[in-house]
Amino acid sequence: MAHPINFRTFDLNLLRVFDEVMTERSLTKAAHNLALTQPAVSNAMRRLRTSLGDELLKRSGQGLEATPHALEIWPTVREALHTLKTTLNPSEFAAHQASHVFVLTMADATAAELVPPLVNALDSEAPGVSLRVLPLTNRDPRKLLEDGSVDVAVGYFPAVLADLTARAQVGKAVAFTHQRLYAGDYVCVMRRDHALAHTPLTLDAFCQARHVLVSFSARPFGFIDQALASLGRQRRVVLTVNQFFTAARVTARSDLLTVFPKHFIKMTGIADQLTVRELPFAAPVVQVDALWHHGKDGDPAQQWLRGLVNKVAKDLFGPPGGRSAPSEIK
Repeated sequence: MAHPINFRTFDLNLLRVFDEVMTERSLTKAAHNLALTQPAVSNAMRRLRTSLGDELLKRSGQGLEATPHALEIWPTVREALHTLKTTLNPSEFAAHQASHVFVLTMADATAAELVPPLVNALDSEAPGVSLRVLPLTNRDPRKLLEDGSVDVAVGYFPAVLADLTARAQVGKAVAFTHQRLYAGDYVCVMRRDHALAHTPLTLDAFCQARHVLVSFSARPFGFIDQALASLGRQRRVVLTVNQFFTAARVTARSDLLTVFPKHFIKMTGIADQLTVRELPFAAPVVQVDALWHHGKDGDPAQQWLRGLVNKVAKDLFGPPGGRSAPSEIK
């Protein structure tokens, strides 16, 4: 059983180490985040275990498993550290005086909608701030967020959010935070004079046609294919590309069909060459989220950035519960 500690001699720096180790469940990662050596982190955890009279974390497979006492005290420790940090650090971000460079990652369809109003907002609110926008290359941007390469990822991350929720429900470390930005409807797109452009688009016709798919992983299987599989059906994907603009050009000049975010059509610049049809089956709502590492939760500059992204999304698409906004495939 844990025992009382002597605050006159207790080293409060040990709590920072404890919080980071609990978050990462790894001494190596915690050491990297704290700019310490792994032996220093190990020594700090040993001293904390001695002070608290509890093992705190035990080796389990490739990671560390927290004891019940560690899980019990961690939320309070984290909140206390957060309160202390926000109290000692400046509470405001002077956007009009800032010269920050922020890095975002998102798909081209998302960037086409969000980036222009973001740039306009920077011009008026933060003329010294710069943005770098990197293309998404997969549906799990956590590594980029973890190593600091990216400040915020914007996209459709169902597997990531499911994993974070599952970890939280069993008391495991959750190192990332997310915010719902908007939801998107998808439609079937084809060239204006396609054979299916002026006839009812049935499920059979959709499945028998040839398709181009926007896929970051190059796998010819996305959430539309999952929806078809639930019906015992499948389509033939003959081409995968990693950009929506490329898919639009291919669709306009071939007999291939594709599935796009509804509001992205006008952004292609060739909407007059395309025909848009409702999907002949129920497809899931695609939720677009902002995702970031918890270490940037309390940073005033990062809070400002996330608030600006959220405001732009809300101004464009309304509340995130709707089905009117563009999103991404796969």
